[in-house]
Amino acid sequence: MSKDLNSPFRTKTVEQSIRDTEEPEHALRKSLSAWDLTVFGVGVIIGTGIFVLTGIAARNNAGPATALAFVAAGIVCALAALCYAEFASTVPVAGSAYTFSYASIGELPAWIIGWDLVLEFALGTAVVAVGWSGYVRHLMDTNLGWTLPTSLSGPDAGGHFDLLAFLLVLVLTWILVVGTKLSARITAVVVAIKVTVVLLVIIAGLFFIKADNYSPFIPPAQPQAEGVSGWHSPLVQLLFGYEPTNFGVMGIFTAASLIFFAFIGFDVVATAAEETKNPQRDMPRGILGSLLVCTVLYVAVTLVVTGMQKYSEMSPTAPLAEAFKSVNQPFFSGAISLGASVGLITVCMILLLGQTRVFFAMSRDGLLPRVFSVTHPKYRTPYRATMLLGGIIAVVAGFTSLETLAELVNIGTLFAFVVVALGVIILRKSRPDLHRAFRTPWVPFVPIVSIAASFWLMLNLPAETWLRFGIWMAIGIIVYFSYGYRNSRLHKVGQEAEF
Repeated sequence: MSKDLNSPFRTKTVEQSIRDTEEPEHALRKSLSAWDLTVFGVGVIIGTGIFVLTGIAARNNAGPATALAFVAAGIVCALAALCYAEFASTVPVAGSAYTFSYASIGELPAWIIGWDLVLEFALGTAVVAVGWSGYVRHLMDTNLGWTLPTSLSGPDAGGHFDLLAFLLVLVLTWILVVGTKLSARITAVVVAIKVTVVLLVIIAGLFFIKADNYSPFIPPAQPQAEGVSGWHSPLVQLLFGYEPTNFGVMGIFTAASLIFFAFIGFDVVATAAEETKNPQRDMPRGILGSLLVCTVLYVAVTLVVTGMQKYSEMSPTAPLAEAFKSVNQPFFSGAISLGASVGLITVCMILLLGQTRVFFAMSRDGLLPRVFSVTHPKYRTPYRATMLLGGIIAVVAGFTSLETLAELVNIGTLFAFVVVALGVIILRKSRPDLHRAFRTPWVPFVPIVSIAASFWLMLNLPAETWLRFGIWMAIGIIVYFSYGYRNSRLHKVGQEAEF
């Protein structure tokens, strides 16, 4: 711990973090293997991003070179993943970036990143649940002839309450309460279906590629459409006058800042560190393995789809399914829609898992009410936090229309990447004696490059996204100083020491 326990930058030692996991009332069951973690990673990464954003990025930003944009976004994530892998194997405690920050930078930065992750995972879970509901309603209408009453179809369909999204979150909440191993088994089945669909796109699509669709591979650069100004402009444009372009070489990076959303999720693997049988060995394998698998699949799918259909004609809502429709293959189009709807279930579940583990870790440290860090006597899961958050998100998903919240989720994730990379550098200097089962190579070079790359993508997000992010962070700081600072376990240790 830091010497000044009354400072908001007091740190919690790695040893103390690990001891806290051994308290009977606050201990999680260790049941996950490297395979489970890789499946979790692939399950949450392959979702809305690959099924939707591929078409938007190809049509509006990079053309066939969207494949290179996926490579660029994958590299940014890989740099961050190397830092996550070192921390997750050194500090195998629930909470991911929150816990890592607490051990290296201090309590206030840890609170800020935890507050950020709670919002990120909550928004992600609700939005994915609503998106899943839309897919299922479409499949029911077109293939089964079943139509839900308009009043229960959600705001997007002109109704008032989205029954399917509400029920999905409640069912997933129950699964997570019953046990993480059960959720891992369900995820494995769904991921098998989802990966099969992706491989189906790649293999079947190879027979319909036309070389002419790749020309030009990098379309000529052109300025972004008029009307994007003020708070809607990328922050880098307002600060430095640099105007991001569509297409051309720089269009690849514009696309990368958008499709980065397709990679969000590998960091959720780190939240399950405390429930892993051998975290020192399995966490790096799970994090890096899932990221590698998804990057290869993303690039392959993008090359196939842009080869099947001219990028300028691609659908911005269902590019994979529409590409097969364009070559008169309705069977594959239907299979892709089914795979997408099934696949979104795991995305929703693992985002909810990540949020509850961050909330659990903050509660165990006293920064949130300690009652939420008590685990179930039988299942050894944080059932109170899971039921509370699951219930809130179910209601939000039931009454919320599906809007584009990708930017707000993106900035939160990139901010976490910056903090984790900074934490690796600081902990290497402050605690060189720690045993590190996995070591990030070329420190501090790799973490510094990770920080720079993440920050560049953040600058390419709209200024209004930064404003909303700043408001949420300001609220978090108020909550910290009004509750978390005084109730922190480290603060109470400091008070006892004074007496």
